[in-house]
Amino acid sequence: MKVVFGRLCQMLAVGVMLHIGIAETPLAAQLNGDATVNGIVLDPAGKALPAAAVIIRGESTSLVRTTTTDADGRFTARGFTQGLYTIEISAPGFATTRRQVTLLINGVHNLTFNLKVSDLSQTVTVEASVGLATQTAPSSGSLDERSAKSEINSQFIQNFTSPVSDYSEILQMAPGTFSVNPNGIGLGDSKTYFRGFADGQYTMTFDGIPFNDTNTPTHHSWAFVPGQWIGGVDFDRSPGSAASIGPTNFGGSINLLSHEVPADQNIRATVSYGSFNTRLLDLKYDSGEFGGHDKRSSLEINLHQLNSDGYQTFNFQKRVGGSLKYQYRVSDRMTITVWGGLIDLFTNTPNTKGPTRAQVAQFGDNFLMTDDPKNPSYFRYNFYHVQTDFEYVGVKYDIGRGWFLDNKTYTYRYWNKQNYNGTTISTTSAVDKLNGYRKVGDVLSLVKDTTLGTFRTGLWYEWAYTDRYQIPSDPRTWVNAALPNFHENFNTNSYQPYAEWELRVTPALSITPGLKLAHYRQDFLQFPDNGGAVGTLGGLPFVKHAADYNSWLPSFDVRYRLRNNWSTYFQFATGSVIPPSSVFDTKNGSVAVLPNPTQTKTYQVGTVFKGNRYTLDFDAYYIRFENPYSTTTDPSGEPVYYLTGESITKGVEAESNILLGKGFNLYLNGSAGNAKYASSGLWVQNAPRNTETVGFTYQRKSWDGGFFNKRIGQMYNDYGKGNVLINQAVTIQPFNLTNLFVNYTIKGESAFKQTKIRLSVNNVFDKHSIVGVGAALASGAASPNDVLTLLPARSVMLTVTFGFAPGRH
Repeated sequence: MKVVFGRLCQMLAVGVMLHIGIAETPLAAQLNGDATVNGIVLDPAGKALPAAAVIIRGESTSLVRTTTTDADGRFTARGFTQGLYTIEISAPGFATTRRQVTLLINGVHNLTFNLKVSDLSQTVTVEASVGLATQTAPSSGSLDERSAKSEINSQFIQNFTSPVSDYSEILQMAPGTFSVNPNGIGLGDSKTYFRGFADGQYTMTFDGIPFNDTNTPTHHSWAFVPGQWIGGVDFDRSPGSAASIGPTNFGGSINLLSHEVPADQNIRATVSYGSFNTRLLDLKYDSGEFGGHDKRSSLEINLHQLNSDGYQTFNFQKRVGGSLKYQYRVSDRMTITVWGGLIDLFTNTPNTKGPTRAQVAQFGDNFLMTDDPKNPSYFRYNFYHVQTDFEYVGVKYDIGRGWFLDNKTYTYRYWNKQNYNGTTISTTSAVDKLNGYRKVGDVLSLVKDTTLGTFRTGLWYEWAYTDRYQIPSDPRTWVNAALPNFHENFNTNSYQPYAEWELRVTPALSITPGLKLAHYRQDFLQFPDNGGAVGTLGGLPFVKHAADYNSWLPSFDVRYRLRNNWSTYFQFATGSVIPPSSVFDTKNGSVAVLPNPTQTKTYQVGTVFKGNRYTLDFDAYYIRFENPYSTTTDPSGEPVYYLTGESITKGVEAESNILLGKGFNLYLNGSAGNAKYASSGLWVQNAPRNTETVGFTYQRKSWDGGFFNKRIGQMYNDYGKGNVLINQAVTIQPFNLTNLFVNYTIKGESAFKQTKIRLSVNNVFDKHSIVGVGAALASGAASPNDVLTLLPARSVMLTVTFGFAPGRH
């Protein structure tokens, strides 16, 4: 803990020095002639904003020029003398942006303006034609998208999720998606499912940087990117185009976005308290723009601490985290972003992840562990400590002549030291476990805009070092056995070069072919063990193995703009995922035939409509899986992987937001489909037949309210033990998730802007449904030894945020 707090203090000190110590960048030498201003205006999603009003006023002269942006969001104004000018950009439904710029004689100044959606209290006064239904939608697609996407903005996250939520709760209401955390919202390593895809079958990114485990491409978002750091989510339920990088675009991509640093200074201190003795302390500082008259710098710092007893017995949670985001505008064409985050996490979750049916019947459905040292489920026999860090330096540069560069160099570390016990108490009944890795990588994107269309190319490269072991141990003393169950080190080199050309056939029609190469190389060192993985190796100190995986992944899509507010698309996309590293857990680590990467082929059509009073997104998809891996858990809770047969997933999804008036909105989404194995016709596990969401929201002046109910239809779980896998072994009956949110926020120009009171109620009707079963019997019949996953009880959270904006009055 001392180390973590020390590093957090270092981050805070760096932030303060950045705030007070940045010198102005010298302006270019003065020249003779007239100055020209070229600008582009973008919405919060980075899309061009046409018809925005531009006013340029001289601070030392009476000169005023006005213009508007064209269809591509661009404007040009000429004939300015040297001096200081204020440029004001406004558009209906967006907050007005102002920037002071010193113009040089004969200089050409290229500027980018990113508008933010205005407060709803301001928005409701503008013309209906701006599409308030889009701005108030909890989730919706974009008219420029070429695949099935849901964009979830910061407004939804701040108003309609619990302050302790993680990414899975943010995605919970998206079409065809569900997740469950049996210990309570944000109090465990929850997983998300959609279209029959499980965790490890889709990519997750943070600000465009993929993160995942190295032995399998699963994710631990709560240990890398807690909810406090998430400013928005771009959720693509398809492999995406060739430009969509990541290790497992097999099923799709969940792209988490950091908070935008606001232009105004603000300090927010948050205190939350709620069910299960859950306490959250959060401090956030936004510097606003600073650094000379042209204010080139901005900074955000976040520190938080979360403590909870958890819903499940003795499943304690404690997390300390801090992040820093600094942006420096080198010029109007170049911006540098530095981001860093640290997490220190303690929890008592055992490896089995759930109670048995017999334990629930005896002790209640919140049972997980006991305080009896004579019981194998004693909580002090089960604990783990996770430490992570995540850092990147990003550069965005308008090179000129239509070329744009976006590059992020990053590193992150995951160090999970876990100890857990089995079903007995003996000198070898427990396991001392490590899963640790460090990654270094780079994401490079180059874009060329021309009159014929947009060309995109780039490269994702990553190097990773991994150390993993599991050693039998005595839970009473934690004295380890001589040999581990397994121990391995390995390096992974990954790279994905890509290129795609979005050809504008007509102003309304674009066609985009693309191609990506996914290459991975793993070099293993495997050490002698007790026979759990590779064996004694005949006395050798270790054995070496290597694996190379290559996949060519083409994509193709067509987008057609039927009207200014209505577009449609067709997409073909391919995705891949390489086998887990456990393929080498065989006698002497020998693999006769190395498995190939598994792939998907996705076909989908869709449409996006943005009306004045309602939005409608609809898509239909057909996906062929090529021999994906399925995973279940053995009696000790460890994953066991099975290579299953080909499967086919198909279905439809839709979402809509309807503006009812007077601040009220109705949000609806639904999905229907099936995911079945081609040879047997049996269902893929955790693939609901249907889902439906109904949400009522109220957003007006200082009040926000939301009531959401999601129904997850019937689905199935598999049975897996040893070398036996039985699909569709257990039926999971439909269940509902219902949440309520009420908030009051001080808005306007008060110095206490963003002071806020929030009430969050999750699982309003206190349902305790069984949502997952680890079957003990091959028949799938109910057994006392079944491991259950259940909905946590109703939880209530009261949150008070004290906001202070210096300089406001």
